[in-house]
Amino acid sequence: MAQAILLKDVDELGAAGDAVDVSPGYLRNYLVPRRLAQPATDASLQEAQRRREAAERAAQEAAERAEETAALLAKTVLTIQHRAGEDGKLYGSVTNAEIAEAISEARGLRVDRKKIRLDEPIREIGTYMIEIEVSGGATARVKTIVAEAK
Repeated sequence: MAQAILLKDVDELGAAGDAVDVSPGYLRNYLVPRRLAQPATDASLQEAQRRREAAERAAQEAAERAEETAALLAKTVLTIQHRAGEDGKLYGSVTNAEIAEAISEARGLRVDRKKIRLDEPIREIGTYMIEIEVSGGATARVKTIVAEAK
């Protein structure tokens, strides 16, 4: 058996950076030509270990930044002005794109409109708690006040 370091995730073999035992022919004829793996040497094993540690640090830092962003968003209160009729029904609706734009104006944060969870567009004046998924799996609930434009 030959030892190889995977450069990319390979189904039923392992994840990128893993050292795995494979047959020499599989390594030579399939994995190396497709740049899925490289032969394992002492230097390449150390380099893979350094890359894995750097990736773990980067993932941890990204998770911390996501938590900070979620905490900042949780403190945010958005006010969106919209034209409405006398009964409180909006002419049109407040959509994810408008909420993302309001967050950008209020906090200077760019939030992907697809990460804003609305069951359906807001069609009435009132106060709503909107859940926003921040990268890294963190979520924040943002208080949003929809008021009548004057």
